[in-house]
Amino acid sequence: MAQSSINGRAAPLDAAIAEAATLIGKSRLTVVAGLGADIAGARAAIGLADRIGGVVDHMHSAVLLRDLDVMREHGIMLTTPGEARRRGDVVLLVGDSLAEAGLTEIWPDLRAHVLAPPAATQTRRRIIWLCADKTARRGLQSLGPGLGVDVEMMTAEPEALPTLIGALRARVNGRPAALPARRLRALDALAAALQSATFGVAVWSATSLDALAIEMLCGLVKDLNAKTRFTGLPLAPGDNAVGVLQACGWMTGFPPRTGFARGFPEHDPWTFDADRLIESGEADCALWISAYQALAPRWRRPIPLIALADAGAKFTREPAVRIAVGRPGVDHDSVDYCARMATLASSPASAARATPTVAQVIAKLVAALGDDAGPAPC
Repeated sequence: MAQSSINGRAAPLDAAIAEAATLIGKSRLTVVAGLGADIAGARAAIGLADRIGGVVDHMHSAVLLRDLDVMREHGIMLTTPGEARRRGDVVLLVGDSLAEAGLTEIWPDLRAHVLAPPAATQTRRRIIWLCADKTARRGLQSLGPGLGVDVEMMTAEPEALPTLIGALRARVNGRPAALPARRLRALDALAAALQSATFGVAVWSATSLDALAIEMLCGLVKDLNAKTRFTGLPLAPGDNAVGVLQACGWMTGFPPRTGFARGFPEHDPWTFDADRLIESGEADCALWISAYQALAPRWRRPIPLIALADAGAKFTREPAVRIAVGRPGVDHDSVDYCARMATLASSPASAARATPTVAQVIAKLVAALGDDAGPAPC
């Protein structure tokens, strides 16, 4: 496949950049979406959106904002994966997104870097999985072997999980819960296990928990600290979502779903939702970035699309401009969020290729836009 193309036809990189600049220059509102890029690419993309009066939104913003909303409104007690692995004697896994597919997509190294006790310690670990899907037992087959510890499971229907978390919190605090006797006995046993922890850790992913369920879970963690030590470990989504969140925070003061149309950054999770802006017709141009995976947007409404993506990405409609970019940490050196260390870290290229980075392409695009780049008048 050609490294760059215009309307499906191979074109030199400079020609593709010039066409992209023309589309953005004619646009009333350009959305910079996807944002699957390393820190350098994220900074370049956010700077571009600022310059043209556009909007930035990460493909995993909905997941990021669920945890962030709870943190902003109620607070969250957090630990690092290293502390969870070294010190956790009771680990509470919450949600069916931690099943086999979830482990692969969210954090393939969860078992090695969090759940498996280090060989050098004598930590006796108990792992309990509060799951919303009975089919997740298939994930248990890949999770359990090799851990050296059994994984206990309490299943529930998906819609019942938030209620179950709330009932568990009630039982931890000695309050009644309207549940069948068998379920109540199991919940009381779970409450006792959590309260007996020396250092307990609740692990979840916001891909399967809504903000209210996360808030209730974080309230449970807080309540457990009245008698023991308990903390939380939310799993970050992929595509450097947390890295982009941090870059957006230090550059604008806000998380993604931030717009610059009025000359300064404004954050609104509904107003600046890229999917909504495109499907409603408010945005008339989009720059899609997906350097980590060959992902394409699922928008139904046709829109002039500039795609900076892996060469293998398959689009339902051919982008107006398509430029293949390198994968961070594989095709080029990068700095991105490291889930194992819970911080930004450098990743040297493992198989360097002569493919431009997202930051390099956006730098060329900014140069092509010229000094008068900005949103078209309404």
